[in-house]
Amino acid sequence: MHVLALDFPPISHLVEWKAFGLGINKVVLGFFFALIATTVLFMLGGQKKALVPAGAQNLAEASVDFIREGIVMQTIGPDGMTFVPLLLALFFFIFFNNILEVIPGWQMPGNARMAMPAFLALLVWVVFNVVGVAKQGLGHYLKNSLFPPGVPKALYLLVTPIELVSTFIVRPFSLAVRLFANMLAGHILLVTFAVLASALWTKSLLAIIVPLPAVMLVLLTGFEVLVALLQAYIFTILAAVYIGGAMHPEH
Repeated sequence: MHVLALDFPPISHLVEWKAFGLGINKVVLGFFFALIATTVLFMLGGQKKALVPAGAQNLAEASVDFIREGIVMQTIGPDGMTFVPLLLALFFFIFFNNILEVIPGWQMPGNARMAMPAFLALLVWVVFNVVGVAKQGLGHYLKNSLFPPGVPKALYLLVTPIELVSTFIVRPFSLAVRLFANMLAGHILLVTFAVLASALWTKSLLAIIVPLPAVMLVLLTGFEVLVALLQAYIFTILAAVYIGGAMHPEH
């Protein structure tokens, strides 16, 4: 009788990779790939300006329209058009990082490490605070952020600390953790079912149930493609919401 042995790698082996040199490892290469892929996509899309777009131009124009109409106009308004390039870059950089999770031979999403989600969240934090100060002035920005109108003055003792923490601490923290946790969880799930399918690939009677984890692995891979896209969208639209809130405190 064969005993099923699962050789599941420790969590450190799932997210840590040895450096090739100069501190560059698989995760860093993934960041370079996401940066280059985003840049090349819109460079190719902008080279030809055909009346009937095709290929890279079609994808680039559709992406710009999606960010402009589906995110900026819905969260910021017409005066938020200057942020379309930033939000577009955020969306594709995050997506290309995430999609590496399902690329055979790579299978490591860069955003499953906390460093990049934290950096991107800090970038958004800086942007929406700078926008708020620039549009409202420092005094009015802090007043509108910490002392929301319509609240009885006695409640400010409770409301103001909550607004301080939620606006200036929780926002970037939740942005980073949401992206990081979702990508890490998906990565662990895929590894788990890959190890299970491999362990069941034996000559024992257990081999008859190997299609179950194998099919589940395929389904999870398709699901993670959706998650990669969805997490890029969520991060981008929340960034737009925060920027819009800083520009229009009355909303």
